[in-house]
Amino acid sequence: MLAFKSFIAEQKNTHMTHIEDSVIYGGVNGVRQAINGLRELRNMLQGSGKGSKISGKWDGAPAVFCGTDPSDGKFFVAKKGIFNKNPKVYKTDADIDEDTSGDLNAKMKDALKYLPKLGIKGVLQGDFLYSRKDLKKTKIDGQEYITFHPNTIVYAVPLNTPMANEILKSKIGIVWHTSYSGSTFETMSAKFGADVSGLNKSLDVWSQDAIITDLSKATMTAKETDEVNKKLSQIGVLFNKISGGVLRDIESNKALAQTIETFANKQVRKGSYITNTAKHTNDLIKFINDRFQKEIDKRKTEKGKNVQIAKRNDFLAFFSEDNKKNLKMIFDLQKLIVETKLILLKKLNELNNINTFVKTNKGYKVTGQEGYVAIDQLSGGALKIVDRLEFSYNNFSPDVLKGWQKV
Repeated sequence: MLAFKSFIAEQKNTHMTHIEDSVIYGGVNGVRQAINGLRELRNMLQGSGKGSKISGKWDGAPAVFCGTDPSDGKFFVAKKGIFNKNPKVYKTDADIDEDTSGDLNAKMKDALKYLPKLGIKGVLQGDFLYSRKDLKKTKIDGQEYITFHPNTIVYAVPLNTPMANEILKSKIGIVWHTSYSGSTFETMSAKFGADVSGLNKSLDVWSQDAIITDLSKATMTAKETDEVNKKLSQIGVLFNKISGGVLRDIESNKALAQTIETFANKQVRKGSYITNTAKHTNDLIKFINDRFQKEIDKRKTEKGKNVQIAKRNDFLAFFSEDNKKNLKMIFDLQKLIVETKLILLKKLNELNNINTFVKTNKGYKVTGQEGYVAIDQLSGGALKIVDRLEFSYNNFSPDVLKGWQKV
């Protein structure tokens, strides 16, 4: 079986692509990897998957990198700037004060104070979930919880449970998802699914890894398995009809692939994904035309306008009648991948061991986890499994309050 491939920045976990978008960014191999990812998820939810792990995505903030600086052996904490050409890492409170302020400053100082107690070897990346001041006792639908709200999702643990008691004793909470190795920050390589079982225990740090170890609560029924198998069969048939050359052309044209994703994201934010793929194809071309027309209209001279017209014509040269037919089938393929993904997501959400809500002006509303990551243990690559419609609504709706908003 072809191993998953990570469609993130070359070695660092700073961005991860949705499984359906591997079709446009990975070409022929990207489609195969998406299919294999869905198959392996199906197998895991049947109890027979062996080559992969499932990691839950936590909606924490900020992202925290920490561990031992390979250049001097000293403990550090950092933001994503750790992988810049001149890495920005913090080893003292003064370093943090020089570069940050407000809540970020306080959280980085807490991380620097408490995380060394874990005895971290190498470098880990995680999401900051809470400091002590972020913990609240909240009643939701008559149930009392300990809650923390780092970003969009509110995490809620029933009061007077062992987990709630651990959280209340701690100073900070963090979830780990990636480890790094290498002799310099710039050359480090990422391994998804950080195993933190060897870390020291500290009452000050509620430290979790994101790996889901028990899938028994979400075993697929025969009917669900049959539904997924039918979708996978349709995906395979459609894949064989699509021109490999067109897939490779999109893969090699980064600007085109990004434009396709940008347009899809605009539809998602409006509350819909691809339905009528022929219309989606034509609307994409109109979107591109409109975007270039804005640039043309901005130009004051004929020469300037002609430059933009030439750029538009060059960009639209891809959209021949044959390529449009293949592009429609590519969107049909993405649509099927999304439909299959949503069936699997519904099962994965049954694994939640912590309650998740969003906070609105009218109270709390149940929501799913931010998503999941399918990790291939052989290659270390990963594919993101997220309900984009729910995630996008929660992220962009003015009705959903974020943890950092003052209300």
